Amino acid sequence: MSTSPDPDVLYPDVAACGSLATALRAETEGCLGSVPVTSPDSAPLLHAAVESTVPYREPLQISAWLHERRWSIRGEEAFQRMALIDGETDDLAEVARAARAWHDGASLDDICRAAPFVHLTGRFEVPDGDPARLTESEWQSMRQEAGELEYAWQGTYQSMIEAAHTEPALSALYPFTSHWVLRFSTATRPRLAVVGPCLTANSDNTYGVGRGIIGQDLGRFATVHEAVALAVRQLPSGLGPIMFGG
Repeated sequence: MSTSPDPDVLYPDVAACGSLATALRAETEGCLGSVPVTSPDSAPLLHAAVESTVPYREPLQISAWLHERRWSIRGEEAFQRMALIDGETDDLAEVARAARAWHDGASLDDICRAAPFVHLTGRFEVPDGDPARLTESEWQSMRQEAGELEYAWQGTYQSMIEAAHTEPALSALYPFTSHWVLRFSTATRPRLAVVGPCLTANSDNTYGVGRGIIGQDLGRFATVHEAVALAVRQLPSGLGPIMFGG
């Protein structure tokens, strides 16, 4: 059984600083300056968090890998704790530049320009937490994710996401997935209110509709449009506007 190297071995420079937070402050000629950066007492060499000056962003989370010298970041919005940015790099100076831009409230595009390793998830910021805009943001992220997948069934899955988004009755609902099964809610995260059927993209290029994520008891179809049409017919009537699920 393989074991992870000691963090002191993978990150001797960080160990010399005593924590990842301190090592980050030492990077890029002090670009973080007096920016609040913390590391937990339980794993100071492996984790750090950088506060943001804007209230609708959670602290940027920075984590060191265990099996090779590399860092990952994740920056979440404050209403649902969903990622706006992520990324991985072996350059700690790049991490520090991304952290400074996140802290300063730079736009998501500007964070990418400051640190090109940063990956945008497709979600956009909704400073006031408006549920309709959070729903639009989630659809945008889901569509981007579908286009970036590297699985054999990527094309079928992307066709399902795009077809569902094109249908107004479904795009008005908050989308989420469970085991790559597309589902819908009348409320945003963190407390979803599940409604309607589940849509599945199958490996044989067919599409299924079911009352649960396991099984396609409502039908299996050769085209995505047939599946989406049935999903719409299965929606209950009188659905109101999306609510914030907090």
